Amino acid sequence: MNFRKSITVLLAEAAETGEGSLKRTLGATNLVALGIGAIIGAGLFSITGGAAANNAGPAITISFIIAAIGCAFAGLCYAEFASMIPVAGSAYTYSYATMGEFVAWIIGWDLVLEYAVGAATVSISWSRYLVKFLGYFDLHLPVGLTMSPFDSVTLADGTVVSGGVNLPAVFIVILMSLVLIRGTKESAFINGLIVALKVVVVLIFIILGWSFIHTENYTPYIPENTGTFGEFGFSGIVRSAAIVFFAYIGFDAVSTAAQEAKNPGKDMPKGILISLLICTVLYILFAHVMTGVANYTDFKGQDGIAPVAVAIDHMGAVNADGSITPAFPWLNKAIIVAILAGYASVILVMLMGQSRVFFSMSKDGLLPKVFSNVHAKYSTPAKSNMLFMLFVSLFAAFVPARVVGEMTSIGTLFAFILVCIGIIILRKRMPEIPRAFKTPLVPLIPILGVATCLFMMVFLPLDTWIRLVVWMIIGLDVYLFYGMKNSLLSDNNPVTLLKSSRTVSLIGVSLTVLLALIAIAHHQVAETDDSALFLFSTGFAVLHLFIYLYRAFGVKSISAKV
Repeated sequence: MNFRKSITVLLAEAAETGEGSLKRTLGATNLVALGIGAIIGAGLFSITGGAAANNAGPAITISFIIAAIGCAFAGLCYAEFASMIPVAGSAYTYSYATMGEFVAWIIGWDLVLEYAVGAATVSISWSRYLVKFLGYFDLHLPVGLTMSPFDSVTLADGTVVSGGVNLPAVFIVILMSLVLIRGTKESAFINGLIVALKVVVVLIFIILGWSFIHTENYTPYIPENTGTFGEFGFSGIVRSAAIVFFAYIGFDAVSTAAQEAKNPGKDMPKGILISLLICTVLYILFAHVMTGVANYTDFKGQDGIAPVAVAIDHMGAVNADGSITPAFPWLNKAIIVAILAGYASVILVMLMGQSRVFFSMSKDGLLPKVFSNVHAKYSTPAKSNMLFMLFVSLFAAFVPARVVGEMTSIGTLFAFILVCIGIIILRKRMPEIPRAFKTPLVPLIPILGVATCLFMMVFLPLDTWIRLVVWMIIGLDVYLFYGMKNSLLSDNNPVTLLKSSRTVSLIGVSLTVLLALIAIAHHQVAETDDSALFLFSTGFAVLHLFIYLYRAFGVKSISAKV
């Protein structure tokens, strides 16, 4: 479990040229565009409204600043890794080289959660924008087919209708998965056009919306806490920061293109940090206009997942009856079309990123070889794509946007923490490796990165922590019963395998205890009936506690793989 990939081997992979290798065609400008294209998207155009309505109010601008600080610390650490180990694989590869196989497995499994559930979040928002767009033409899809069964909407006559299955979200996930299976040919030029489209949408929204800001919407700027932790006040601002952290996911995607950069040592840090800076400024201005044009309470409910559409509907003259005549009736349609197109590309990139991580883990022997087999005709990991088409579709169809958005945020924050720790370890273990970019003030910056990300994680709801720990335990099961014995780096020594099995099992015991404690704490403070979640969590914890204790103390030997 402590086997590490050699830096020498990784650098040799990065230096490969010719057939079977990636072409180095991306310069600093292309990488900045890639970063902006990956960052601006689902988070900004979807969960921003809900975070303002339920957690921070107009102070969501402060939340974006807090989230940006955490990203900046993590971005500096990513920049050093990317300049030093310019290979594909991002945090998974970095962890394999610095902290060993087990930590690499954990972060790889976590990245699968980040990308897969992130794609589900985007697809749910895509569905809501589609419903909005069709509504402009008096085309109305049945409510029960556009929301999860856990969501509801209040109709004009006061009737409350619950959802059933989110079919538009499933449709876009399946469509993008089929595109991936057939194969995609990305180009810097096409990506540049998509980036320009997204930036233009944000700038138009900011410029046109500025003149329709009503300053009374900023009062109170920080709504008083409702008495519930995370609902407005200081705790609401920080919880909102953890939620909108999802909007920053993407700058780390620049690191996955390291093997395609012309000069990765210098250009990768520029791509990561400049794209992060530009997006932070745009985000703060966007949130300021959004909560100024419309009161933060207007983003409650299902419409909160499409805040741009809500805000634009408030850009106009107020009539005597209190209704608003939109000043730019054409704008919403045009912007929503652009958002729908942009969302499709974000879903495609997230599904691709997830499949690449799964593919890499399979190539390393940590997952069955079937997931690294490529399609005979399309030369894509089709079986892996099919698996996650089903997995992501189920999430998109039946899970509320709040849940999947928070799951993505907590998974990403956890990954960033491991990257920051990796820099500290690497400086200690391998100080001699050349670095074109060095994270300043080590270990202070990495420690601040860990502290900031962990601080935001703590403010996320307890049910989000429950889902993260359950996902980690499932990953531990896969590694314990398959990955550890089939790893290509394993020495196949029964003594080593037994020792590793005991260590991993004891970590599993700790996770099961943590899961039980979180479940009990959530059950004590839950304002709604959480009996199903409580029974599942405690039952899951007890079952795995017995499994891990048996693996730690009951198993006397483990046969080496054949």
